Amino acid sequence: MPLDIAGTPAGSGSGAAEAPYLLSRPERQTVPLVFASPHSGRVYPPSFVAAARLDPLALRRSEDSFVEELFAAAPAHGAPLLAATFPRVFCDVNREPWELDPGMFDGPLPSFVNTASPRVCAGLGTIARVVATGEAVYRRKLSFAEAEERIRRYWQPYHAALAALIAETRSRFGCCLLVDCHSMPTHPVQAASPPDVVLGDAHGTACAPRATRLMEEALQDLGYRVRRNDPYAGGYVTRHYGRPREGVHALQIEIARTLYMDEARIERLPRMAALRRDLTRLVEILAGTDWSFLR
Repeated sequence: MPLDIAGTPAGSGSGAAEAPYLLSRPERQTVPLVFASPHSGRVYPPSFVAAARLDPLALRRSEDSFVEELFAAAPAHGAPLLAATFPRVFCDVNREPWELDPGMFDGPLPSFVNTASPRVCAGLGTIARVVATGEAVYRRKLSFAEAEERIRRYWQPYHAALAALIAETRSRFGCCLLVDCHSMPTHPVQAASPPDVVLGDAHGTACAPRATRLMEEALQDLGYRVRRNDPYAGGYVTRHYGRPREGVHALQIEIARTLYMDEARIERLPRMAALRRDLTRLVEILAGTDWSFLR
């Protein structure tokens, strides 16, 4: 059984946590919103931990830890919440399905693999070569079969679930706003004036500007310093699903980890409760908004 390296056996009881994602649905979806947390998973398969040259805490540096908890109020306000259970360092669903670094593998890769994207070059493809701190993940070369299994068993089911939620929401309401939820580490470049939140809409191409502005104003009214698209404009999820002309809008939200967690120990801080209350209020505001202009 895979273990949550925070100490909790995954899949205890019902075994639900062994699924690649957890989907929390409202009794009835009443708003054209879908919330997703692709990077907060923390169930680390033992075989992966054994193959890694890093200790469990170092592996967790790439997590958007506890983000699904920050947005847990979404179903109570009529919107589904999808959360990956597996960690991004194991398989990153905010990448194309086949962004792989050829230097990580023990043989040639198929021709359909994207081996030259900027993310691959940075070591942060679908299967990461390094963690957020730049340290190499693995002690050995991987086989393509290992990558293929992760993509088919984790990446594809997560995206199938997300695509289904978006299609269902658009069919029911005539539009959909996907809120892709992340957290961001302390950024040295912004040390003098760091934002609390960064909203990414792929520079206005993935989401109606009015929707981004509504989110921005709601967060500012709650007392948060908000920046747009700098340094995070949105990843694969935002750019792939955000199709405003088709009534589907995607907005990435990055929450500063210093607001709620100890980044070194990867532990919740007492002030996380206040942030969670504010984000619950944000969800409530979004749920009470007339989104018909997104159609």
